[in-house]
Amino acid sequence: MAVTSFQDLPLADRDRTWDGGAAEKRVRAWADAEDEPNEKYRDAHVWYDADKRDNFTAYKLLVADVIDGRLRAVPHGIIAAGNVMQGSRGGVDLPDRDIDRVKSHLAKYYAKMGETPPWDEGSR
Repeated sequence: MAVTSFQDLPLADRDRTWDGGAAEKRVRAWADAEDEPNEKYRDAHVWYDADKRDNFTAYKLLVADVIDGRLRAVPHGIIAAGNVMQGSRGGVDLPDRDIDRVKSHLAKYYAKMGETPPWDEGSR
């Protein structure tokens, strides 16, 4: 199990809509990962199961899309991932030991957006 390294991707425009399915297709094509995941594909996600890294289903919490040929973190994708970490859409099944690291990774993008992650909102 592994939390991906923070890539500090440039942010897409705040008003860009998020379509995770379409982003997934674009990221696969951009990363040349049509047959199996690779490191470039991994960089668009926050978490993956390292024991199953050759399987697309091992990757969770996609937060990036390909825009003008470059991988960018999409604010609405980051917010969607943050909400999933709070239980939205049924939550996400991650090992307990990875949850704080995933939240830390996402919190860096929230900070970059000038926002507070949902798990820190009560501590303002």
